[in-house]
Amino acid sequence: MKNRIALVGLGQMGLPIATRLATAFDVVAFDISAERRALAAEHDRITATDDLAELAGSAIIVLSLPNPAVSRGVLEQLAPSLAAGTLIIETSTVLPDDVRESERILGSSGARIIDAAVLSGVGQMSSGNATLLVGGDDRDVDEVADVLAIIGGAGVSRFGALGAGMAAKVVNNGVAHAVMVVLVEAFAMARAEGVALDDIAAMLDREDGGLQRPLNHRVMQRMATGDYEGGMPLDAARKDSMLALAMAQRSETPLFATQAAQSVYDIAAGQGFGREDYSALAKLWEGWTGRELKYGADA
Repeated sequence: MKNRIALVGLGQMGLPIATRLATAFDVVAFDISAERRALAAEHDRITATDDLAELAGSAIIVLSLPNPAVSRGVLEQLAPSLAAGTLIIETSTVLPDDVRESERILGSSGARIIDAAVLSGVGQMSSGNATLLVGGDDRDVDEVADVLAIIGGAGVSRFGALGAGMAAKVVNNGVAHAVMVVLVEAFAMARAEGVALDDIAAMLDREDGGLQRPLNHRVMQRMATGDYEGGMPLDAARKDSMLALAMAQRSETPLFATQAAQSVYDIAAGQGFGREDYSALAKLWEGWTGRELKYGADA
C-alpha cells in the first residue's frame, strides 16, 4: 500500500525522515532501540515496531541505517518475504557497489531498489529543507517521486543509474572534508601573519576568491571543455604554492593538504604542462585513469 510507508532505522537521520514521511503517509518504522521507537511513537501517523517482519507487507521501504553491513543484513532478512515489485529506497550512506550488491540480494524476490543519498544535515531534514541525490531506473524513481519529494523538501536531483546518487554524495563529502583541511591550514597561516580571520573568510567567499574561482572558472569553463590555453600558467600557480609553503614554514605552521597539492604541481610541471593554464592538472588524472574529464557541450 502506497499510503503506508515502511522505514528501517530511527537514528539521528532516520527519525527526521520518519517525521517527514508522516506529514503525508502512515509510517511503520523499525529500530532495535526501544528508546528510538518510543521517540518515533510520539508522532502522529508513526507506528514503531521491534519486528522487522511487519515491514514486509509495505510496497515501499525506506532504509536509514548506520553502515553498509547493517543495510545488507536487513535486506537479507527481508528479501524472502518481500512481494515482487516492492521498492526499496536506500538513504543510508553507502558505496555505489553496496547498492548494486543490495540489488543482487533482492533479485530472487522481484523487489527493486533505488538510492537516494541525503546531501543535507539532520537539521535540514527536520525542517523539510533536505536535498536528495538519486540513482536508479527512471521508472522506479518516477514511481516514488511523491515520496522522494516529501523526504527531499529542498529538491531531488537525479544523477543516473543505480548507485549514481551515492557516488555523488561520496564525491561531495570527499571534497568537503578535504577542503576543510585546506581551510584550517589557510586560517592558521593567516593567524600566524596577523591577518584578521574575518577578512580572510570574506575574501575566500568572493566570486574571484580561492574557493569559488577554481570551480566556477577552472573546472566548469576550462576543464569541462579541455581548454588549457592562456590563463594563469601552471608554473605561476606552482610558484604561488611554494610561497605558501615557505610562509608557513617560517611561522612553523604545519601544512598537510597544501603540501600534498604542491606535489601534484611538481608532477604536472615535469610533464611539460607549465605554460598551460593550471587547470591542466586534469590531464594528469586523464592519463592515470584513461578517462576523459571533459564534460561540456563539445566533450
